Amino acid sequence: MESEEQKKLKPSLSLFDATAISIGAIIGGGIFVVTGIAAGLAGSALVISMLIAALISLLTALSFTELTAWQPKEGSIYEYSYQLVSPFAGFLVGWMWILSNTFAGAAVSLGFAYYLAALVPSLNPNIVAAVACLTFTLINYYSVKQSALLNNILVTAKLLILAFFIIYGLFFMNPANFAPFKPLDIGVFSGAVFFFFAYGGFARAAVIAEEVKDAKRNVPRAMLIALAISALIYVLIGVVAVGLVGSNSLAGSNSPLEEAMKATGNTAASSIIAVGGILATASVLLTSVLGVSRMAYAMARRKDLPQALAKLDPKRNTPVYSTWIIGLVMVLLVLFIDLSRVVAISSFAMLFFYTLANVSALRLKPEKRTYPRILPAIGAVSCLALLVFELFASLQSWIIGTACLLIGAVYYVAKRKLKPKS
Repeated sequence: MESEEQKKLKPSLSLFDATAISIGAIIGGGIFVVTGIAAGLAGSALVISMLIAALISLLTALSFTELTAWQPKEGSIYEYSYQLVSPFAGFLVGWMWILSNTFAGAAVSLGFAYYLAALVPSLNPNIVAAVACLTFTLINYYSVKQSALLNNILVTAKLLILAFFIIYGLFFMNPANFAPFKPLDIGVFSGAVFFFFAYGGFARAAVIAEEVKDAKRNVPRAMLIALAISALIYVLIGVVAVGLVGSNSLAGSNSPLEEAMKATGNTAASSIIAVGGILATASVLLTSVLGVSRMAYAMARRKDLPQALAKLDPKRNTPVYSTWIIGLVMVLLVLFIDLSRVVAISSFAMLFFYTLANVSALRLKPEKRTYPRILPAIGAVSCLALLVFELFASLQSWIIGTACLLIGAVYYVAKRKLKPKS
């Protein structure tokens, strides 16, 4: 048997690393796609959708900061729901988190492959996606510090490309593209739903809290800094994109930022934005493998999943089995499964476990609380409201999400019944 000390993860990530991991999870392929979808709903008031989504995200982020400051634990919301709500609720949160982020990670790897295939048409997207999953799994297995270093490079590069889009695009904006401006239109709130998912990775640093130095201080700061930076970038991109081509053109494109940049007449500039899509999806895939493997590790440590998943490599101090199993599952998904339908679980699951995050924050004792209880209460209500809204917007998400919840519940009950009595 390994000693308890050998089983513990070691803190090696700085505030900068943790912030970059959350930014890497937030600013991904979504901004390169969701902008067009939301523009079709919100019109020229796209920026208002971004701001509403940022505000809703902030409420839940504040709940995470309280919880992480109270107890920085690997697995984050799984641990908090387990301790503050119930073990069953905690299991379902972790279960849904793993499923949704595994499917989302596989889908992002395909997005990476499609962006790359656009530049090199002879490539097979499925093979490229599988190779990408294996590559980033190997990096995550080798060292969390090396994963963070690569993520820092990818995040810095994609932020520079997005800064180029903003600064260069400013010189070609047409104010007439903002008319008519209807900030109170119902479509603005529909657009906010999509952008809430685009902000959804802000809590990634909390999932790896035990690997962050001075976690009680740095993880909450990392989440809030990442959310603030991402919201600022999203708003600036929204303003410039609408100003360049108008909301109708954005809505009619599968690559809206590239479409917007074409208005400048500069082909090289459009290619730079395409490279940004490659870097953005790469960083999300990297943090997906990292996050899911750590959630599986945390659940296995509590025996909610097979204990082998909690085994750490003695030299690299990384969860060896959980990392490789998650990576290989993603490879199988991109090679053999039609992900266009299965990824519907991600939006449902995100609202489910973020609702539980707010409920967990509500159950903190007064002396452990930083903010008034009204904030997590509003956060929970806002997440539930979006979940209800999604029932009408995407029945498929509810059907798949509910089915996954039931499968998890059956597994949990069966595991409890089969557990030998002491």
